[in-house]
Amino acid sequence: MRDRGTATAEIAVALPSLVLVTAIVLWGVRAASVQLACTDAARSGARAAARGESLTAVRDLVVRAVPKGATVQVHRDEATVRVDISASVDTAAAIGLPALVVHAHAAAETEPGLPPATSP
Repeated sequence: MRDRGTATAEIAVALPSLVLVTAIVLWGVRAASVQLACTDAARSGARAAARGESLTAVRDLVVRAVPKGATVQVHRDEATVRVDISASVDTAAAIGLPALVVHAHAAAETEPGLPPATSP
């Protein structure tokens, strides 16, 4: 009879830890998902700009593919196109970790004969 109630006490101690670990894992999956979305958007934008699309159209294309609040920079010169994206991934308030900033960068060679331009 001395062991009566120990399972309840063990669960009461372990459950908050399990919830915290689950929240951290979900935050990590979200950060990886945002990283992949930003990388794909940067590559697509660099390809489009290298083909000669206007930088405004390229920026709009990239902004639609990344999370809200992401910073998008597109730059084209005579030889290359560069697309840089930064996005913040916030954590749940209960975790207490700071937001993670994800960066993605893509570059491509411009098609011959395209004039240089800068982002709007």
